[in-house]
Amino acid sequence: MSLKERLMADLKDAMKEKNKIKKSVITMVRSAIKQYEIDNRVELDDEGILDIISKQVKQKKDAIEEFTKGNRYDLVDEAKAEIDVLMDYLPKQLTEEEVSQIVSQTIDEIGANSMKDMGKVMSAVMPKVKGRTDGKTVNKLVKQFLQ
Repeated sequence: MSLKERLMADLKDAMKEKNKIKKSVITMVRSAIKQYEIDNRVELDDEGILDIISKQVKQKKDAIEEFTKGNRYDLVDEAKAEIDVLMDYLPKQLTEEEVSQIVSQTIDEIGANSMKDMGKVMSAVMPKVKGRTDGKTVNKLVKQFLQ
């Protein structure tokens, strides 16, 4: 079952269960997928869909930070619930230790030894961890290793 088919099946289930949060999140993702396909005149595969879901998670995490600054804890809870729904569609997330190992190995492979090599390291690490962690975590760890 492709990710698109799974999203459609889960949307039907959410409607039957009257799960408003799950329904709205899946509708939002399907809308983003459709918009991307129309804008770029392509049919997205599962990998492309995972990219869109990852972007949605990142947006929700950024929103949580802003809601917290504005003392809008009702919106923080809602965004966290939406992230939980989105995470069901992403591959198992890597722990910080696992990402640290991947970064360390990549730095050794490339032979990076200063902050000037950060771009090379980031471009080599990101495909290895795609969809399984966010760029902020990778960026933080690369900086730690290169300093």
